Amino acid sequence: MHNLGVTILSNGFNDWNGSPLRTRITSKIHRGGSLNERLNEAVFRLQAQENRLAGAAARMQQHDKEMFDKCVRAQIAKDDARAAMYANNCAEIRKMAKITLHCQLALMQASLRLQTALEFGNIASMMAPVASVVKSVQRHVAGIIPEVGLELTEIGEVLNSAVCEIGGPLGSDSVVQASGEDAQKILSEANALAEHRIQQHFPELPIGQTLVPQKATEQGFQ
Repeated sequence: MHNLGVTILSNGFNDWNGSPLRTRITSKIHRGGSLNERLNEAVFRLQAQENRLAGAAARMQQHDKEMFDKCVRAQIAKDDARAAMYANNCAEIRKMAKITLHCQLALMQASLRLQTALEFGNIASMMAPVASVVKSVQRHVAGIIPEVGLELTEIGEVLNSAVCEIGGPLGSDSVVQASGEDAQKILSEANALAEHRIQQHFPELPIGQTLVPQKATEQGFQ
């Protein structure tokens, strides 16, 4: 079913991947500039990936609605086998939608915190947590939307470089110790928001029709 998800999600990424804007941004970040310039560009790129994940989630929601409607019609027609097939499709789409929403909301939290840190001058306290969140999101989204995973890998390199630049080659102990707890807080907030949106936008599947077991991918980020 992941192939189905990649097909659903692929629309809209090629323009960004080959665009002159992306080329200019990437080259600018990699050739240097001040720390603030590089981090402001990183914020822009995080927001761009957040928008793409939001679009992907919207397409998933529409596809789920189509499958759900077909499931209901099959039940009305007493075609239990076809109803079960459509319910399974919905279940798979929703697994990917939940991961996508988690990733989108985590990036939103990360970019907002990084932007706030840049505005108020407390960059050192947020760099490691934001870098940790981006790494976690990249790991989860890479198998569903490879283009976003690749982009987040590049952004992660910029953030990790900034962490080293701020805290020294190995990073300061205080930043390292704080990053795990702070990053988990960001991810937990994103998980809670994603759960709420899933409940809002995806109707419950007909009881007894879902044949696909619920897997660990629905339990959020670790």
